[in-house]
This record gives sequence, structure tokens and C-alpha cells, in this order.
Amino acid sequence: MAMRRVTMQEIADACGLSRNTVSKVFNERGSVPEATRNLVLAKAKELGYFSSPVEAETGRKPGGTIALLTQHKLLSHNFGAFFITSFTDQISRSGYTLKIFEISPDEIAAKKLPPHFDPEHTAGILGIELFDRAYLDLVCSLGRPTVFVDGYARASGALINCDFVSMENIASEKTLVSRMIEGGAKRIGFVGDIEHCNSFYERWVGFCSALDEAGLAVDRDLCILEKDSDLYGDTDWILRHLAAMPRIPDAFACANDYLAIHLMSALKKMGLSIPKDVMVAGFDGSMEAAVVDPSLTTAVIACTDIGRLAAFLLDERIRLPEFPYHWTYVKSEPLWGHSTL
Repeated sequence: MAMRRVTMQEIADACGLSRNTVSKVFNERGSVPEATRNLVLAKAKELGYFSSPVEAETGRKPGGTIALLTQHKLLSHNFGAFFITSFTDQISRSGYTLKIFEISPDEIAAKKLPPHFDPEHTAGILGIELFDRAYLDLVCSLGRPTVFVDGYARASGALINCDFVSMENIASEKTLVSRMIEGGAKRIGFVGDIEHCNSFYERWVGFCSALDEAGLAVDRDLCILEKDSDLYGDTDWILRHLAAMPRIPDAFACANDYLAIHLMSALKKMGLSIPKDVMVAGFDGSMEAAVVDPSLTTAVIACTDIGRLAAFLLDERIRLPEFPYHWTYVKSEPLWGHSTL
């Protein structure tokens, strides 16, 4: 095995071909004459590009193990359940096996990798539900092909050394809030920990942008922005926050459907009508959004497509390690329920 990773450009130069032609050979895309293909594979083997006999024979890396690192049980929430099913299906079709490692809070705090995780024998890493910046940096420092789904707050504005894929948040949140403003809302609050993760932070950015464009001020006294915890599921806790507000807003935008549904329960306990007295919008497109009364206005996340895309991006990163990192957003789709006018 070569001590230094040979690049496709070096192989192309040695063969007198374009890098695009060499890429077509390795990625099995497009038509390449058999003689040209054999020339590229022979030169790649000579230069030490391949690390195994199978790869040298086929021009494609053999399958390996993909490590999925997560801090939460993915099947316990709407996004994770749909995501993991499509990701697993797609990555297995590419010849890989998947191992899931659940990172404990102690491991996050100590910046320790989970037991039995061996980076040297891992083809690629997928990080999901990991919202600690230092831990993300630790994973990226391992030098393995890595894709993160979502990340810590403001991660999309950092020069992280991995590929990043997420649901689109800002434009969809702006659309939801703008519709409530069009419905007559002048005082609007936000519910959720905006520092919890990048998607929550971006939804806050969309919320603030919609108010700014409408000439309305962001009033934090009308928001519940406490640190993320199980308390958001406690109706009495929410009621105390609502009682402490100088007034009940005309509308609330919530960082996800879970928060919106619990907020609606609290508002009903106060004798308020939704949406007549207070409009409420969530985000996620969860199954619960359709069955709650009234049905919840939300933004549907393309969970299955994001899972498939994450698998594709990780496979591409494994095959093209020198390709520039990219940040990819998948469009979310507003869904209008009866919780807004």
C-alpha cells in the first residue's frame, strides 16, 4: 500500500487523460472504452492507488463497515425512524454493513469514543443526533469519511471537516410565520431551545427573519427559550411560563411538533381557543400533527429522502476522499393544518 494517497488527477496525468475520464472508470458512470478502462486500472495499480486485490480488479472499493454514531435512540422519534430505515437500505445496497453506536452523556462529556468502535477498520462514519461541537470535532479528527446529519447550533456556519446534510429550516419557518402574520398575528412567540441543535437555531433565524420583513419586533418576553429538557413535555411547567408573560401572543412558532402539541395542551387548559385566540405552528410533519385537535400546521421533513441522500453522500466521500466538503439541504414542505388561520 502506498504511504501517500494517490489522487485521481495523478492517475489522469500519467495516462494522458482527463480527471473526469478517470472518475468515470472508478465510479462506473458514463461510457468509457474498454481499452481506456484497462489503462486506467493498470496505471492506478502501478501507482499504488488501490488498497486491496478486489479494488484493483474492479476499480471500486469493496464494502466495509459504516459506523453510525448517535446520542439518542433513533427509533424513538419521527425523523429518526424514517431516516434510519432508508439509510440502512441504501447503504447496504452499496455493499456496506452498518453498526450503530449509542454515545453516552459521559462519553460526550469526556470526549471518548464508544467501546468496540475501531476507526481503523471503519469505512465511513455517519453522525446523527450529536449536538456537541467538541465531539463533532473529535469525530472529524479521526480522518475517516464522515457525514453529519444536522449538528450543533450554528454548525452550518462553521468550517467543519466533513460533509453536512440537513432538512431545510429557514425558508420553511419563514413561510409558516408569514402565514400567521397574514392571518392577523402581530405579537408572536417562539418555543424551543434555539441552542439545542442547528435545525432549531435555523428555525429561530427563519422566525426572526419573517418578523423583520413584516416590520415586527422579536419580543423574547413572549418566548419560551429554556434549555432543552423533558420539562417541555410538562403542561404545568409550560403554564407557568405562559403566566409569566406580559400577555399571551397572537401566535406561537414552535421548534418542532412535540413542543407545539404540548403547548396546545397548555393553552387549552387556560381556556384559549386554537386558532381563534392563539395560532400555533410546529415543525417536523410528525404523524401526531395530523391527529391532534385541531390539526397542527407544520413543515414536513423529507426524512426518507434525507436518509437515502446521506447514504449516497457517504459512499461518494469514501470513493472520492479528495473532493471538497459540501453542505446539502433538503427542502421541507409547509403543511397547513387547522391550528392556524
